[in-house]
Amino acid sequence: MKIRDVDFGKLFLAPMAGVSDVGFREQAVKFGADTTVTEMLSARAMFHNPKKTKLMTITSPLEKVVVAQIFGHESEYMKKAVESPILASFSSIDINMGCPAPKIIKNGEGGALMDNLPLASEIIKACKEATIKPLSVKFRKGYKKENYLDFAKMCEDSGADFITFHARGVEQGYSGHADYEAIANVKAKVKIPVVGNGDVVDLASYNEMLKTGVDAVMIGRGAMGNPWIFSELKGLSLSNLDKHKVVKEHIETLRKFYDEEWLKLYIRKHLLWYAKNLPLASNVRLALATCQDIDECVEILGKCFLENN
Repeated sequence: MKIRDVDFGKLFLAPMAGVSDVGFREQAVKFGADTTVTEMLSARAMFHNPKKTKLMTITSPLEKVVVAQIFGHESEYMKKAVESPILASFSSIDINMGCPAPKIIKNGEGGALMDNLPLASEIIKACKEATIKPLSVKFRKGYKKENYLDFAKMCEDSGADFITFHARGVEQGYSGHADYEAIANVKAKVKIPVVGNGDVVDLASYNEMLKTGVDAVMIGRGAMGNPWIFSELKGLSLSNLDKHKVVKEHIETLRKFYDEEWLKLYIRKHLLWYAKNLPLASNVRLALATCQDIDECVEILGKCFLENN
């Protein structure tokens, strides 16, 4: 999927809050992700807490196409965010209009914007005026009601260069199944490219998603603890896959930018995701979940990988 001078490729790593850190994105790229997306960035926070935002916008030299995803409900702040030097190095800008998190919805942001098409359109137009980079919108089937076809057309008419559609309702969260028929309907409705998102966890589900006609596919939860999924989907060999090395490289990248105390708390969930398919003893799982020494936990995980090869 190419838009002007940016070649996004076929496979995106999704913008997952608390997951899509620079170390994880770097591993995804090594295994074949064509485009990576940052965690959600608050437009307001760029001005009230720029230090935190800058930590969330650290990128790896390996990321050739990296998208900054922003959220907010005020068009003036969203426009300023797009114009911010913090986002100057990114390939593209994405607007989140689908996040189901209660604290986001409460502020009228993320998925709540699906119930306010005039404001959503105003935000897209303001962001479009502020950049020559490709601009996209990520959304769901609807908030209080399903209106995804009207919303998709509104995005196109308001200037979005492409859209990413997660085929679940906002209130559905991540339960149930993504509606691939709805994705096909969106693809038939608009002329701009469509990126399909939802429930792609292996080659079979990837092929089902491709049947909808989408221009590219975004992988979210299917990549958690499994960044090599991109190689699987591209048919690349994983015969030399060293999962222990992947975990170590992920952590070493994060250590370049974050202090050890913060990282010790943050990395626990990633360690458990990397171990999710291993038959771990309860004491081993507890050690990973309450990690006090990162290197010790990584070695524990390495032994588990070795025992289960």
